[in-house]
Amino acid sequence: MTETHRSLNGGHAEAGYNPANYDNMRNKPSFLGLRTKLEERLMLAVGVAVLLVIAFLAAFVATFVQCKSKDFDDSHDKPQTSELKLSSSMPPAVVIRGGTGDMEVDLCNSPGCIHTASKLLMNMDEKVDPCDDFYDFACGSFVKNTRIPDDKTSVNTFSIITDQLQEQIRALLDEPIAKNEPKPFVLAKTLFQACMNRSAIEARGVQPLLDMLRRLGGWPVLDGDKWDERSFSWEQSVYKFRNAGYSVDYFLDFSISVDVKNSTKRIIDLDQASLGLSREYLNRGFSDKLVQAYYEYMVDIATLLGADRARAKVDLKNSLEFEMKLANISLPLEKRRNATSLYNPMTVAELQEKFPKIPWLEYINRLLTPHVNIGVDEVTIVSVPKYISDLEVLLETTPKRVQANYVMWRVAGASVSYLTDNLRRRQLAYVTALSGKTERESRWKECADTTSASMSIAVGALYIRKYFNENSKANALEMVNDIKQQFRQTLNEVEWMDDKTRKAALEKADSMASHIAYPSEMLDNDKLTKFYSGLEMSSDKLMESVLNLTLFGTEYLFSKLREPVNKTDWVTHGRPAIVNAFYSSIENSIQFPAGILQGAFFSAKRPAYMNYGAIGFVIGHEITHGFDDQGRQFDQNGNLVDWWQEMTKQKYLEKAKCIIDQYSNYTVSEVGLKLNGVNTQGENIADNGGIKEAYYAYQAWTNRHGEEARLPGLEKYTPKQLFWLSAANTWCAVYRNEAIKLRITTGFHAPGRFRVIGPLANMEEFANDFKCPVGSPMNPAHKCKVW
Repeated sequence: MTETHRSLNGGHAEAGYNPANYDNMRNKPSFLGLRTKLEERLMLAVGVAVLLVIAFLAAFVATFVQCKSKDFDDSHDKPQTSELKLSSSMPPAVVIRGGTGDMEVDLCNSPGCIHTASKLLMNMDEKVDPCDDFYDFACGSFVKNTRIPDDKTSVNTFSIITDQLQEQIRALLDEPIAKNEPKPFVLAKTLFQACMNRSAIEARGVQPLLDMLRRLGGWPVLDGDKWDERSFSWEQSVYKFRNAGYSVDYFLDFSISVDVKNSTKRIIDLDQASLGLSREYLNRGFSDKLVQAYYEYMVDIATLLGADRARAKVDLKNSLEFEMKLANISLPLEKRRNATSLYNPMTVAELQEKFPKIPWLEYINRLLTPHVNIGVDEVTIVSVPKYISDLEVLLETTPKRVQANYVMWRVAGASVSYLTDNLRRRQLAYVTALSGKTERESRWKECADTTSASMSIAVGALYIRKYFNENSKANALEMVNDIKQQFRQTLNEVEWMDDKTRKAALEKADSMASHIAYPSEMLDNDKLTKFYSGLEMSSDKLMESVLNLTLFGTEYLFSKLREPVNKTDWVTHGRPAIVNAFYSSIENSIQFPAGILQGAFFSAKRPAYMNYGAIGFVIGHEITHGFDDQGRQFDQNGNLVDWWQEMTKQKYLEKAKCIIDQYSNYTVSEVGLKLNGVNTQGENIADNGGIKEAYYAYQAWTNRHGEEARLPGLEKYTPKQLFWLSAANTWCAVYRNEAIKLRITTGFHAPGRFRVIGPLANMEEFANDFKCPVGSPMNPAHKCKVW
């Protein structure tokens, strides 16, 4: 099934249950692109920031004019108006001297403006010509001065805010469980305690996993000649995994998804397998460096669990070759962008006729029990029919011992994070090969992440009650409406769109729903308690607690098959404690969680050009996702409908190809790899449209309120130029080489540098504001523009 949930920043590989995903099961990777935790931290820069702030305070203390905000702490902003106006007091005037004469400009000396200026100055490298490389101009000092901590793969704007949010979540989960505390909060704190309880984890050793493997039928590499293949069938293994809380997707992906051609109801979805290593690597063959690292990791984990090493090398090479064959019969990412090609409805009777080697009626009913019992007339969606026919052949020709070794390895691999330090150290060595980071995060960070990801509703409810500033919600909603209006104007102006398609596009834009910060139900303890009523946790049994969570999530999802879809369901949107933003095709909605409405993205204590350049860019990006190469395939109601007239569709595809070609020609010099313009086109189209919408929304704001004062230390830069600097600052990032390779190979997002120079080089407005000559790198004669 097509991926229907698009996000700003790159998805997480999340443990346990994440309810926000269940009505949109195919989540787009989020804005930063790696399917890992947003885990980066600014180090020396924080100290430098403090010094700069002090310096600015000293310099301007004599001329302070108080704006309405009183302090520096963005997390406690209390804006006085939703329009983000500066104080009505006249800011001091500064004379800028230049070759064409002196010019007097207004200067904002409020604490918020000084703090904002210090951040920009700390990141910039003004020795770089902005018309040569605006990324280096805006982020050059950040790149030079930022060192990646050993426990991280990169450092960027998102990760800096996430680090702050992580500290807040830790404080919440560390608090003692109070008498009569609502059950959801008790569960979250109990899971955090179980994760932090290293003495209990070490005392139990690997026995919980060994017991589980035995319960699931045994891992041949551990059992040796005692393992009996007559007791194994791949289908029975899936049934056992489902009941134990493990994934049911190791041979064939099974889920309950929203029917993309009728988004008011849910349907059974069958897709290609979830793999232990990306198919892009597995398809390179056994000798590939990362495939070798994966193989050695498998062998070492089996050996640490008691396997004979010589046997493990043979058995697990065979199982890896089987997994490589699964990868080989899977459809590549580039061919999964056309949603219609992935929509192949078949009744169970038709499944049985086309793919007779799989007992479909029994298989589906065993997975759905006890919630639903289906018949042969039940309709399913088969994403890649050829995968299933190839899987039948592969299973017929693969010995059961090989199948069992593969699938039990997947169970073992999924469990390592929750076991002993000995196993986790070996896992880290594998992660180092894959991503470059050489240390694990602190235990408390891992536990905060696990709890927050697995119990996002409970943790999010705690977070918003203590840390979220309600005024941010109204400000964000106003900006969303402002930027939507600019997108409507764009739709009215594009010359290549016929009137019928334009009318449908405008209707889709007008119908787009907005979810800001968090749903109000998250303040209702009774609703939270009812939601978590079937879940139990143990403070001294981590692995079992995580399995309880995944089983809880499976039961929740599978029970929804016969229920109509509620596109505004609070559970679906109940993930506020995250630094990200989302667009959902099947809801035709945009979502901006509480976690992103702070820090570098938003503050009521700084000029509007900073907010429009940052969170405004984010908002425009998500709106434009509704009209990128995948989002455009869905109508205003979230249904997979071709609402484009053929000639207009062809013109759109030509414009999208320009974007594909542009980004395909970008090379990441650190690793010598070109970007994948096909896989990243959706995000690139969203970036290009989003920054344009934010720019013109800010122009409309300026027309209403007048030009804003400039920033201290940056007096020579106009508000428009500072808008571009703010936008670029959201993408300042440093990556490990291994991480950037992984991003390019498997991700949907371009690295930060190209998310700045790509969209800005396509905008005449940027070139005009910085007076870049035609033909300069940031003002090429040939530009790409979809929206």
